[in-house]
Amino acid sequence: MAQTVLHSANTRGHANHGWLNSYHSFSFAGYQNPSRIHFGALRVLNDDTVAGGMGFGRHPHDNMEIISIPLVGDLEHQDSMGNKAVIRQGDVQVMSAGTGIAHSEKNHSTKDPVKFLQIWVFPNDRDVKPRYDQQSFRLEDRHNRLLQVVSPNPDDEGVWLHQDAWFHLGKLDKGFSTEYQLKKAGNGVYAFVLEGEVSIAGQALQRRDGFGIWDTEQFSITADADAEILLMEVPMEF
Repeated sequence: MAQTVLHSANTRGHANHGWLNSYHSFSFAGYQNPSRIHFGALRVLNDDTVAGGMGFGRHPHDNMEIISIPLVGDLEHQDSMGNKAVIRQGDVQVMSAGTGIAHSEKNHSTKDPVKFLQIWVFPNDRDVKPRYDQQSFRLEDRHNRLLQVVSPNPDDEGVWLHQDAWFHLGKLDKGFSTEYQLKKAGNGVYAFVLEGEVSIAGQALQRRDGFGIWDTEQFSITADADAEILLMEVPMEF
């Protein structure tokens, strides 16, 4: 029988620093919740809004897979490997911190806010060579479809990371239904509702709700209103 956990939007951690308004699905910085440290290999899911002209100064990471998904606006990235890039809505960025990397992220606009998801996944291999990648996806390709944007395989669809994890984005019309088949035994899926309303495995979810499901091979998804969702399949044991 499938196991599930519901994290309603209004139960997330919240920190408003003025220039940064951040909601945390899992323990992060000043928000520490012993019952919400991680979901399997998914360690961080931050829903961030950064004011125009502001950003995160240069800071280090190691042994973590870091994914950024802009939702509104553009994010500017620089790192110690010499990468300089702008990540736009429709793009997905991955950074393998591995043996160690330093990077900065800031709002590319001086006046309009940028909204993006910052996601951390524990890797399946420690001390790898740091790497950076980003890829653009057409927004129309996720219409009534679960578009794969992250995978463990460089030859597969989407950016790849050092973990048996698959991410999918969907923009679903009201009434659309589909099934999600898990890619690997022992994995679970953490669903995050970006907009609208959906039911997953019979659980009604609203905007910014999080829902984890595991010990199952597949589950149903139905859009109860026009909706956008992110599915993050990750190992439950790692």
